[in-house]
Amino acid sequence: MVGPVDGKFCFKKRTDGSVDKSTVVCKLCKKEFAYHRSTSSLKYHLNAKHVAASVDVSPTPSTRNHTLTQPTLNQMTGFRARISKSTSEKITNSLAHWIALDCRPLRVVEDKGLQKVLQIISSDATYELPCRKTVTKRIQQLYDNEKEDKENLLEKAECVALTGDHWTSVSNSNYLGVTAHFIDIKWRLHSFALTIQKTTTRHFAENVAEDFESVAEAWEVTLKVTTIGTDCARTMIAAMRLLTFQHMPCVAHVLQRTITVCLADSGFTGTLARCRKIEGHFKHSPSNTEELHKEQTELEQDKEPLIQDVSTRWNSTLFMISRLLKNQEAVKATLAKQKHKLTMLTTAEWDRLQRLETLLKPCRYVTELLGGETYVSCSVVLPALRHLTRTMEVSDDDPAYVVRFKAAFKKDLSQRQDALNHG
Repeated sequence: MVGPVDGKFCFKKRTDGSVDKSTVVCKLCKKEFAYHRSTSSLKYHLNAKHVAASVDVSPTPSTRNHTLTQPTLNQMTGFRARISKSTSEKITNSLAHWIALDCRPLRVVEDKGLQKVLQIISSDATYELPCRKTVTKRIQQLYDNEKEDKENLLEKAECVALTGDHWTSVSNSNYLGVTAHFIDIKWRLHSFALTIQKTTTRHFAENVAEDFESVAEAWEVTLKVTTIGTDCARTMIAAMRLLTFQHMPCVAHVLQRTITVCLADSGFTGTLARCRKIEGHFKHSPSNTEELHKEQTELEQDKEPLIQDVSTRWNSTLFMISRLLKNQEAVKATLAKQKHKLTMLTTAEWDRLQRLETLLKPCRYVTELLGGETYVSCSVVLPALRHLTRTMEVSDDDPAYVVRFKAAFKKDLSQRQDALNHG
């Protein structure tokens, strides 16, 4: 009987002469291994311990006094010999680039599963992942190299525009992000982050202004900065007045403020409140969600959850409405079979949601247009705002609450535009 791994192992014999098929013995070193039909550990042992082995392990009378060359390691185990140092370095650099690019945690280099994958890919069963310290050094090297490239680009730029924002993370830490934008001599647009740094001072105007100045000085672009774009928060506006750079308020943020104000003071408030309760009914109950998925399947729709909006993001309200309208029949059918205390949406309210979706879709389109990163968006500001003004023209078919929303929208946006022009 030929043993596992092409006869490189044999089954252990018991004292009574019978064969123990749950244990195998390496013919090279007589080490015993538990055997459960898998040969992975046996191949690993051969590759790690007997790379240099070169004698025939089962000589025949005709070859007893001759030294034979053992089959290649690849033939014997399915693995090659150790990978070269240069290949190992490439893998380490690639790991560092992946971790930095996709924001993976450093502890990923301690994953046994990842190590196994790389052992299979490299055909080297002895390959070991680099430690955290090594990967951290490589990421720093990547950053230093990238920073040097960006410094060279900025050095050649004649004018640079900055955009920035302060925000507070979910862990209540303050951060500042600053991005540089410029066009090179070949008319190619460049946009890249200069910093995303943790700040320890309060977001007072003086501190914010100082933060922007320090970033510009660190990258040696102070004399090249033409404008700084920020949102329209009072602190930001006050900070920009302390600087010598021209301030460019974010038009997308202006639009968001207009929509938020109009939604809060319109005829949609009650309907939206009921939508949120319906969404919460499913979100907080896995069983309710499962019943909704069953109804979606019966209606040949995609199984997807409802969406809850966020008060500070009007587009999330649009997503909530669109998802609810798409699954209107499934939601109705599910709730009809359940006991609940929800106030169901009336036919008039479903129609109201449909009209609100129609009102908000152009706003979403304009917001995405203004947020483009591969083109200069300044030139599309006036046409985009003009487009919104035209979509908000009152028609004869508009009910009173839509007329009120459109009038409030045009008035608020016009006032904010005037403030931008005279700011």
